[in-house]
Formats: sequence, C-alpha cells, structure tokens
Amino acid sequence: MKVLVIGAGNMGLTYSEGMVDSSLLGKQKLRIYDTDPNKIETLRQNPNFDVYTSLEDGLPKSDIVFLAVKPYHCEDLFKDMKPLINSEQIFVSLMAGVSIETIQNGLGVKKVIRTMPNLPAKVGKGVTSYTGSKAISRVELLMVRHLLDTTGTSIHVDTEKFIDASTGISGSGPAYVFYFMQSMLEAAQKMGFSDYDSKILVSNTFEGAIELFNQSDISPERWIDKVASKGGTTQAAIDSMEDNNVKQLIQDAAYAAFDRAVELGKNK
Repeated sequence: MKVLVIGAGNMGLTYSEGMVDSSLLGKQKLRIYDTDPNKIETLRQNPNFDVYTSLEDGLPKSDIVFLAVKPYHCEDLFKDMKPLINSEQIFVSLMAGVSIETIQNGLGVKKVIRTMPNLPAKVGKGVTSYTGSKAISRVELLMVRHLLDTTGTSIHVDTEKFIDASTGISGSGPAYVFYFMQSMLEAAQKMGFSDYDSKILVSNTFEGAIELFNQSDISPERWIDKVASKGGTTQAAIDSMEDNNVKQLIQDAAYAAFDRAVELGKNK
C-alpha cells in the first residue's frame, strides 16, 4: 500500500509520523510531498519518509492520497493534481470546510473520504471523525480508519453534517479546554500561587478528572455530585457557574464553531 501525504504542515506531518509504523505500509516508506525547502530538508532526515518535491514523481502510483494543505490552496492544487491521478485512488481530506463534492469536482474522482482531525493527534491522543463518498467500499473505509487510528482514535459518521458538527466539539474543542485551563491558571495566580505551582494544580486536576471519567461509566453530572457536598466549597463554585449560565455559554460556543464550519463549507 503506497500512501502519499500532500502537505507537511502541522496536521500533514502529524499524520505522516503516525502512519509510518502502520502495518498497511508493510516495508514501504511513507511518501510525503511539500514545496517548502526548509521542510523538505527536515523531512529528508527521517529514514521512514520518501520525500517528493514534484507531484509527477509521487502522485500517479500512490494508492491513498492524504490532502493536508490549507483549504485556500486546494483549487490550485487540484489543477496540478488532476492530470496525474486515476479513478482507483482514494483521496483523504484533512482540510477543514472543504466538502466531498468540491474535492470530487475539483479532481474529477469518486473515491473521497473527508475527515475532521484535532490537535491532540500530535501526541497520539487525537480523535478524527470521518465519512466517505458512496464510491468508497467497506474495505477501503476500514483501511483508511486503520491509518487514522495511528494518531489516536477515529469515529465514522454517516454524513458530512456530522463532520461540521464534530468541528464544533472535537476539532475546536481543545481550544475550549485551554480557555478553561487559562482561566483557572489566572485564578490560581491571583490567589498567590507561583506560575509553576499553578500549572501543576491545574494540569493534574484536568488529567485526574479525565482519567476518572474514562475509567468508569459515571456521567459528569454524577461525578460533580460526588465532589460537591451541600453547602460546601465545590457547590459554591457550581452555583456560581449556574447563576452565570456557563453551561449554556459553552454550548453556544460549540454551536458557533459548528455554524462557522457550515458557512465555510458553503464558500468552497
């Protein structure tokens, strides 16, 4: 199985580094294409990569092609790719907001899988939602899922609507967590803790809470009940959040990201 990644930016390189150990590649090196001289020099230091600076060399004989460029580059890229591809190749998009139909029309192909990755893929903790066009077989979908899982875990969704929706939850979600963490860091510092101690207090609290959640079937609401006693300190904090409508504000933020993803897709 010959896999080519077009674009060695954050997501392209993250998935490339994850996929190099995939059993689907066998003894094949992962192919990666970029035009930035500095990136090319760095990529060539990895013995697991076959680095290409010309689409003519790497694209025609690749079986699965990952599209990992900025969405605004896709139109020019498709023009360069179109004469070099064939109908049996599978195209996997990591591009935000670019629909399957846009890719099919731009390349003149049928086999397209659209994904929504997220930043924790960089540390093997990513979650990638994905869906495929009707021309993608079940076996092909499973092959691509195996590749996506090299950076964490993946979930198959039925339609592109859920790709946009997952943008609002998992795609943009790490930023919501960092926003909450930053708020807690600043509160800790205002209480007099050092920057180092503030970081330990906040990061370990998040890590511990997530581990508790993952190792049980208990809902977040029930975990809150276990921590918060009536009239206690935790309940005072929860009451403050409820009074300030924090839950609804977080949900509104997620929907704002979802709506923006839909809007961006309409412009492609």
